[in-house]
Amino acid sequence: MATRADSALGTTAPDTCPVCGLRTLERVKPFCSARCADVDLGRWLTGAYAIPVPDDEDEDDEGS
Repeated sequence: MATRADSALGTTAPDTCPVCGLRTLERVKPFCSARCADVDLGRWLTGAYAIPVPDDEDEDDEGS
């Protein structure tokens, strides 16, 4: 079974659910169920998944 870290890194097999590691179903692909799709959506909405952005040091100096 895939771990949460594997899922977040996208290292699960192509036909496995990124949330729990079970085989995917065509109607809810890339997930195995609507529940896992909802879990994934919830993670995005709560900020559990985030795309890293490099800090710009110039942003602090814009007002000066």
